[in-house]
Amino acid sequence: MKKRALVSVSDKTGIEELAKGLTKAGYEIISTGGTAAALNKAGVKTLNISDVTGFPECLDGRVKTLHPAVHAGLLAMRGNPDHMKTLAGLNINTIDVVVVNLYPFKQTIAKPEVDFAEAVENIDIGGPTMLRSAAKNYSDVLVLVDPADYAEALRRLENGAADTEFRKYLMYKVFAHTAVYDSLISNFLREKLSIRYPDTITFAYEKKQSLRYGENPHQSGAFYGDAAAKSYSLASAEQLGGKELSYNNINDASGALDLLREFSAPAAVAVKHSNPCGAAVADNVYDAYLKAYECDPVSIYGGIVALNRTVDKRTADELVKIFLEIVIAPDFTAEATEVLKTKPNMRVLKLAGPPQTPFAPSGEYDMKKLYGGVLLQDRDYALFDPAALKTVTKTAPTPDDIKQLEFAYRVVKHTKSNGIAIAKDFAAVGIGGGQTNRIWAAKQALEHAGDRAKGAYLASDAYFPFSDCVEAAAAAGIKAIIQPGGSIRDGDSIAACDKYGIAMVFVGMRHFKH
Repeated sequence: MKKRALVSVSDKTGIEELAKGLTKAGYEIISTGGTAAALNKAGVKTLNISDVTGFPECLDGRVKTLHPAVHAGLLAMRGNPDHMKTLAGLNINTIDVVVVNLYPFKQTIAKPEVDFAEAVENIDIGGPTMLRSAAKNYSDVLVLVDPADYAEALRRLENGAADTEFRKYLMYKVFAHTAVYDSLISNFLREKLSIRYPDTITFAYEKKQSLRYGENPHQSGAFYGDAAAKSYSLASAEQLGGKELSYNNINDASGALDLLREFSAPAAVAVKHSNPCGAAVADNVYDAYLKAYECDPVSIYGGIVALNRTVDKRTADELVKIFLEIVIAPDFTAEATEVLKTKPNMRVLKLAGPPQTPFAPSGEYDMKKLYGGVLLQDRDYALFDPAALKTVTKTAPTPDDIKQLEFAYRVVKHTKSNGIAIAKDFAAVGIGGGQTNRIWAAKQALEHAGDRAKGAYLASDAYFPFSDCVEAAAAAGIKAIIQPGGSIRDGDSIAACDKYGIAMVFVGMRHFKH
């Protein structure tokens, strides 16, 4: 039988060189449609798939490789005499190499407002079927789905044969590829049908980089991005300078972006160990950064700063005054980039999204991987329903007080529970987080704020179980408090606020962050 290779690809990277190499190695090339046209143009002689099947392509190309002449040629076990006798009786030639990648479904659904019918038309049928057939018969058929493997596969074929382990590796690549492809399709359909928690679920991720180690040096690690990544994400950010990102860098930077998305006005946030240690909004990011820095000049050292406007030279000059692990922004001026380069270890990340991306529902899940399972929930997009905001004290907050309280509530929403945030002039001045009881979080935040707590605003991520947090707030000079409410002892806290003339509002929505 003739040595044959079937080549049919959407991504034509490196395909001419591979096909020429296969031809030189004695393989007859079978091809289809656009691939055949590209190869013929490059001077590679091809055999049309219809000449192999004896059947014309039909239904606008939907049916062309779904034929026994193709799949028997792929699945026949060369060491099985009955299989080979059957092929001979049916006049079917074996196919020894398969080079296939699939219709661009991922690229199709990435387009804004993609049409459902267009997405469905880009679901490949024949390609995955050929890949699976070839991969199942890995010992006899060498199957290539990734252009990165072309050169090595050709080298091995030119040297006589590809060993079993290499063939198994290519087999793995096929089933990983088709699994991702099917996950993209099923998740697209799930979202379109508003199926939130199906009986089974799969996710597709692509490796972005290997990591030197995980959370600690004795743990290995890697970073994977959503295969259908959102633009305003770390997975699609461009690193302009600095060292390679670490596991902890990426984890903390994700928290910084989550908080940054809360603000549409020029904003700067600082994060350390996944907790905010500074946040502010202002007329420009320069002033916002200075205010965020002043929240905690100690903790910001070695932290991460994220800004939601273009960083100019003036802002960059401030950023390089201290050691920062990462600076994130939607863009940097050329002058700012040069300034930041003076800190060679500082990672500088440019987001692939627009300057302003409000935190809004996108159908994503919030996931926590457990041993033997995974917890899924909606991402915490909401802050509170303005209609639910209720003044519960004799002293009522002014409209400006409400704005300040809302700012504080946005900050505490992204603070580990139990969390307390204190804000003044649209800047955090004290943050207490990750405590096992709320009074400890309150005391931590108030102690950190010091004199800045006088006339400031306090936010709690969940209700006060006792009046002790109000007592501490009053002693520090807090003007107004925002909290969800809902404790059976709310009356105690309300009475304490009334005693000290503190305004307090309930919003009916808590923000635990564990």
